[in-house]
Amino acid sequence: MLRKGLLTTLCVSAMLAVSHPLLASPSREMDSEKGMLEVTPIVTGLDHPWALAFLPDGQGMLVTERPGNLRLVGVDGTLSEPLSGVPKVWAKGQGGLLDVALSPDFKQDRLVYLTYAEGGGPEGKAGTAVGRGRLSQDLTALKDFQVILRQEPKLSVGNHFGSRLVFDRDGYLFVTLGENNDRPTAQDLDKLQGKVVRIYPDGRVPDDNPFVGQANVRPEIWSYGQRNPQGAALNPWSGTLWENEHGPRGGDEVNIIERGKNYGWPLATHGINYSGQPIPEAKGKTVDGTVPPHHVWEKSPGLSGMAFYDADRFKAWQHNVFIGALVSQELIRLQFDGDKVVHEERLLGELNKRIRDVRQGPDGYLYVLTDEDNGGLYRVGLK
Repeated sequence: MLRKGLLTTLCVSAMLAVSHPLLASPSREMDSEKGMLEVTPIVTGLDHPWALAFLPDGQGMLVTERPGNLRLVGVDGTLSEPLSGVPKVWAKGQGGLLDVALSPDFKQDRLVYLTYAEGGGPEGKAGTAVGRGRLSQDLTALKDFQVILRQEPKLSVGNHFGSRLVFDRDGYLFVTLGENNDRPTAQDLDKLQGKVVRIYPDGRVPDDNPFVGQANVRPEIWSYGQRNPQGAALNPWSGTLWENEHGPRGGDEVNIIERGKNYGWPLATHGINYSGQPIPEAKGKTVDGTVPPHHVWEKSPGLSGMAFYDADRFKAWQHNVFIGALVSQELIRLQFDGDKVVHEERLLGELNKRIRDVRQGPDGYLYVLTDEDNGGLYRVGLK
């Protein structure tokens, strides 16, 4: 065991030795309502990073880049070469390599889950796929990668893939799926567009999913009527799944996802078309039989990523949720009374960068990714 551990350490050290640290600038201070923020660049030079996941025992972070690379970022800012074994992705428009999550039993099974845009649809269209592979001991490769879920039919020409991965307390895997910019499909229960699905970690469908056994209905579906959900997280105090999604021009939403419920898109929306015209299918901001947003923005920040803060390091942030904003280029802090949003603060506007993902680190800091040609990973805390 000692020889095996030594070999692993040497392999990791060798990989990091050929990596290139890109810690480009010192920390910056920015004002906030809860005190001065300290914003530290960990690494820059990333190509449209989309998501990150923390490896255990201080081994660093896995970061996806939308063109198709999965990289290891060390806590010291070292950046590995792309890992091998990552599936081929359909990197067009908003498509590419998207979310990453570790198995709840990662220390035993070393499984890494990915979502990505997959081609092969009619007329060259694509859809979201979910797969998993085993991270090698030397942290350089995913082994035996297999697809466990495919969004069917494939309808995207480059838009609205979703997608976030969330494991709940019982080990079920939730996946958020965009409607591929084909609005009516979010209401079609024979399709996986505009849905949140619930599956076992190996892709099997649980028998207690709400639509199991119904004719012409996809059994993976947990909820429907979603547009383009690019943020999701498990509320650590209640165990409920929360999701955020893009509206069109206005109407970005935060939703608490419940079994079998219809969240309204495109029948119910606070938004309008980008042209300024109404959504043709819309019947109003609220529609009977659909769940209204838990929180809504009439002017879209462009939501992406979601993290509940439950660490001890920064007491002022406890029981808050943080959401990235692509359009307004900010990190949004929402404060609650119970589950009700009672206050909002916009942070990191001085960066002038699109915030794609936000995660709470094991050290109690927030980590955010900026979706740019020269994207970066930043550590954020209170001084």
